[in-house]
Amino acid sequence: MQDKRKDAVRKVIAAMTVGKDVSSLFTDVVNCMQTENLELKKLVYLYLINYAKSQPDLAILAVNTFVKDSQDPNPLIRALAVRTMGCIRVDKITEYLCDPLQRCLKDDDPYVRKTAAICVAKLYDINAELVEDRGFLDALKNLISDNNPMVVANAVAALAEIQDNSSRPVFQITSQTLTKLLTALNECTEWGQVFILDALSKYKAVDAREAESIVERVTPRLQHANCAVVLSAIKMIIQKMELISSPDVVRNLCKKMAPPLVTLLSAEPEIQYVALRNINLIVQRRPTILAHEIKVFFCKYNDPIYVKMEKLEIMIKLASDRNIDQVLLEFKEYATEVDVDFVRRAVRAIGRCAIKLDRAAERCISVLLELIKIKVNYVVQEAIIVIKDIFRRYPNTYESIIATLCESLDTLDEPEAKASMIWIIGEYAERIDNADELLESFLETFPEEPAQVQLQLLTATVKLFLKKPTEGPQQMIQVVLNNATVETDNPDLRDRAYIYWRLLSTDPEAAKDVVLTEKPVISDDSNLLDPSLLDELLANIATLSSVYHKPPEAFVTRVRSTQRPEEDEYPDGGEPGYSEAPSQGIERGASPPPSSINVHAVARQAVHAAPVPDLLDLMGDGNSSSNAVVAQADVLTLPVMLPASSGQGLQISAQLIRKDGQIFYCILFENNTQVPLDGFMIQFNKNTFGLAAAGPLQVPQVQPRSSARTLLPMVLFQNVAPGPPNTLLQVAVKNSQQPVWYYNDKISLLVLFTEDGRMERTSFLETWKSLPDSNEVLRDFPAIVINSVEATLDRLASSNMFFIAKRKNANQEVLYLSAKIPRAIPFLIELTMVVGIPGLKCAIKTPNPEMASLFFEALESLLKS
Repeated sequence: MQDKRKDAVRKVIAAMTVGKDVSSLFTDVVNCMQTENLELKKLVYLYLINYAKSQPDLAILAVNTFVKDSQDPNPLIRALAVRTMGCIRVDKITEYLCDPLQRCLKDDDPYVRKTAAICVAKLYDINAELVEDRGFLDALKNLISDNNPMVVANAVAALAEIQDNSSRPVFQITSQTLTKLLTALNECTEWGQVFILDALSKYKAVDAREAESIVERVTPRLQHANCAVVLSAIKMIIQKMELISSPDVVRNLCKKMAPPLVTLLSAEPEIQYVALRNINLIVQRRPTILAHEIKVFFCKYNDPIYVKMEKLEIMIKLASDRNIDQVLLEFKEYATEVDVDFVRRAVRAIGRCAIKLDRAAERCISVLLELIKIKVNYVVQEAIIVIKDIFRRYPNTYESIIATLCESLDTLDEPEAKASMIWIIGEYAERIDNADELLESFLETFPEEPAQVQLQLLTATVKLFLKKPTEGPQQMIQVVLNNATVETDNPDLRDRAYIYWRLLSTDPEAAKDVVLTEKPVISDDSNLLDPSLLDELLANIATLSSVYHKPPEAFVTRVRSTQRPEEDEYPDGGEPGYSEAPSQGIERGASPPPSSINVHAVARQAVHAAPVPDLLDLMGDGNSSSNAVVAQADVLTLPVMLPASSGQGLQISAQLIRKDGQIFYCILFENNTQVPLDGFMIQFNKNTFGLAAAGPLQVPQVQPRSSARTLLPMVLFQNVAPGPPNTLLQVAVKNSQQPVWYYNDKISLLVLFTEDGRMERTSFLETWKSLPDSNEVLRDFPAIVINSVEATLDRLASSNMFFIAKRKNANQEVLYLSAKIPRAIPFLIELTMVVGIPGLKCAIKTPNPEMASLFFEALESLLKS
């Protein structure tokens, strides 16, 4: 009988794993819980974790078994019971979890205690107030003094997780707990060591002596086989080195950190990449650590391109007068490789070394000249670009090589290389005999050149005229100024041309002072990170933050998963505070935006269950079950914002979407011109929600008759427009070949609704009653027909409008939902309809009633789409 049950439950779990809905078997599976068979019990618990949230009332039936199992003589069953109760994110079960959890936190078996420690963090995520009231935080802190190192490690991990979710200090290491953590560090597992090391890195040592003592205890971790332990130990040591004043101790620590970092570079390419990104940060703060190890960063023939690029960056940072000859030999070798992008980066690296090291500049230029003689087109062009920067760094020093550069003039076809060569000709026009002829060769194609080249041509011609005011340059300046003012649509070029024209026509001497003034000397750019950002990234070594080189808040948003509960009827047919009267339209707080703005439908999100934790792995710590948001289809039909007829052949289609809890601007560029388009940039004007780009626009070169699509991450409240709320989003887009294009888009509230917008029923009622009647706004939608309540609820849920309850009012269906936009502004929604009959009434209450018209506009677009 037991075997048959086990096979049956296995088949149910197998069906659940491939996405089939087996929730109808909930009662039958729960009846199998009371068994002595450990494997069957694990399977039932696995099923419960997945379906308890959709069947909360039935899940209560399992509570007695959970409580009983938490007192089982077998410690594995005790731990399994408390872990499973923590994974079931149902409030009703949470109440029953407290007593078993308190017992398990004081259990005689360390395995049970370590499992209970993690369970406290899960419970805090469900109900923080309950954890604090029942004293679980104090119990967790007591576990730091436990005699079992794994219990200590899990207690630290749980407290760190709770601290991340809490706005007040929860976990602070004292001198007493410090000793216990350092003792546990030697005995716990590798991942336990990572948790403890991360906690120690946040501890502020009292003085240099204590910092040295901590570092001395942690240094053996540098020899660990696990890369995560090594990087966490390095992070901790670097943090404490800031307090150590003894130069000998610091020098000794730097020597000790070099070998483990070098060892990481003999691992798989993916680990090498992570290590290199972390090393990039470390050498910016402590270059002496790897100053003698530059050879380990020399690229191997079989290194992936992403590893080679990172090694190049680090070699530039470590380059010094002592090793520059070795480095230049390597760079010269790389410049003859077959990968064009890598070759370009290698040539640029030579130029960056010249700018960084005064004494090595001449040797760098010699290498660049040798590369130019190879006559490989893209190498020559890249070399000219970096030589221009070298001229900026060392003015009036290396001008003797200009003649060699001019020999390659005819081969230039890339905008940046052309612009660099033109700058050199203009800057040193008095030393180039035929400067006017050289510039004239570029002027023949002036109207077809990219904006970058046109701007440099304009400035270089003015410089030539001011330095050699003869007849030839006079005619050239007339042609250029005419082209740049009359024949162009580029406002930047036109404005600069008019300024030069007026300067030259009114006061040539003033023009000389402006145009021929001494340029500021450029500096070494090998350490680009702001010191405060570098401090934050070093504190996050061995995390994604140190790989992305961005602070965590730039790419992580904490999203609490939500799910619509089963339908809930109000027992008495109505609730105080809910209007049963027919909804009437009232005056709205904000005017609708102009009709010329393009309206777009926002793509919906589909919600699916996330992978369930593997309870069969008894040595694991378990993970809470959650719902994961599945990204929208990559290919969306985007509304056209800028038609090709208005964009000189460039067509732009775009819309805002929400994906994985983040707002993106999805843009499609279609090139109907005859030339490639590149150098795309985007700017958003001030708007109601302060929407702005989170980073630069990443668009590859778009060839004629082709297109490119990109997702641009957006951030909120960066540049908020004053005045009444509206949905207007004004966008400016430019590229290197065309003028700036402007268009109007529209912000739909649907993309702002957050994933944590579902309210509990009691909270919903209290909030509705607490808001004054003046905050209630009503709207009729006579043309909308609701044919299916379920389908409508699913559609609303996909846009993060969450079902709370429903009731009947005569022949009308009344639905109550909640939603939330950033800055925790809730929307309490009442929808009244007769299924199959045109006409929908909507009443909302919100602390910001001026947002009502924006909400109604978004709701109408969703239900009509």
